[in-house]
Amino acid sequence: MPSLEQTYGSGGSGKLSAAAPRLRVDTPERGGLDPEEMRHLVREVRALTTGERPWAPAAVVIVGRGPVIAVQAAAGWAVRYASYDERTDTGVELPAEARVPATMSTPFDLASLTKLFTAVAAAQQLERGTLSMDTRVAAYLPDFTGAAQHHITVRQLLTHTSGLRPELPLYDCPDDAARRALLRAEAPSSAPGAYRYSDLNMLLLQHVLERVTGRTLDVLIHEGVTGPLGMTATGFGPCPGAAATEDQRRPWAKAERGMVRGGVHDENAWALGGVAGHAGLFSTAHDLAILCRCLLTGGAYGPARILGADHVNLLLTPPGLGFAVDQPWFMGELAGPGAAGHTGFTGTSLVLDRSTDTFVVLLANTVHPKRSWGRAGNGPRVGVGDRVARAVRGW
Repeated sequence: MPSLEQTYGSGGSGKLSAAAPRLRVDTPERGGLDPEEMRHLVREVRALTTGERPWAPAAVVIVGRGPVIAVQAAAGWAVRYASYDERTDTGVELPAEARVPATMSTPFDLASLTKLFTAVAAAQQLERGTLSMDTRVAAYLPDFTGAAQHHITVRQLLTHTSGLRPELPLYDCPDDAARRALLRAEAPSSAPGAYRYSDLNMLLLQHVLERVTGRTLDVLIHEGVTGPLGMTATGFGPCPGAAATEDQRRPWAKAERGMVRGGVHDENAWALGGVAGHAGLFSTAHDLAILCRCLLTGGAYGPARILGADHVNLLLTPPGLGFAVDQPWFMGELAGPGAAGHTGFTGTSLVLDRSTDTFVVLLANTVHPKRSWGRAGNGPRVGVGDRVARAVRGW
């Protein structure tokens, strides 16, 4: 087991400028967080990666308040297993010299955190007037007959109220034409209006954005979000240096791919070439901290502004656009009227709380070497939220 990489910072002026300040590493105290709670959090995150069947082989966490990164820590192995042995229900460990330790620079497969970037890209088009919330999808995609016949709107895609089922087996289609035909014909399986989380919402939204802008989603996100913010470690795969995910084989997975590292874990995103509205991005904890800070300041970071404050409000206030709001379970005690965030199937999550100007990013590869193999449960996400909330209250 590699040693824990941890930085509390080395001081700073603590002086805020009128412009949106960039993040800086400093102490928990100067960030307005209880240092004892933060020490507990770091120990608990490290413990998640230990033992024969850890919650995740690797975990990276960043906690910040205001412009201060108060804690950043990495523990465990970004690559620990060569494969999964279904006969013994064990992970086949790599030799010690072949394992790859997790560091603060390790990129992780973000899984559904990708949806947040798609939502930001949509908010940018709303702000520019090229997209309208209550316009029917059919106005942009008349060939998507399933959505057209049921009058699905852009708002319903962004709020997961379209009635579309959670996913389609696009990975079983023989080619791109068949995948596109399946998605175009897909109709809601329940009445639009009620909340029902679905990857298909962001896949349709991707097609809407690409149709109205004439640019692919990866270009939209790079030019509109990651490029201006200087998020140089964030992008769609392949990402050869990323933390490994799953030994994908049937029946537990939906494709026969072997150990996945650097390619997107989600089988539908993989079938779509790695760029999808619901999954496909890779990033580091620090890059995601930049996004959190940008949204907490109303859409600006350093010299860049990617959204106006009004459209940030649309993203982060109930019912939320792409972001989970209204006290989601995974936030623990950090949940509240100012909190918003999301989780990803691979073990990723982020929470930002505007009421306390606080954010936390937790990246892990819980599906390495196989989904539902290690210590199951989402308790660690809740525990991190609890610690951060107590650190805010205790200072």
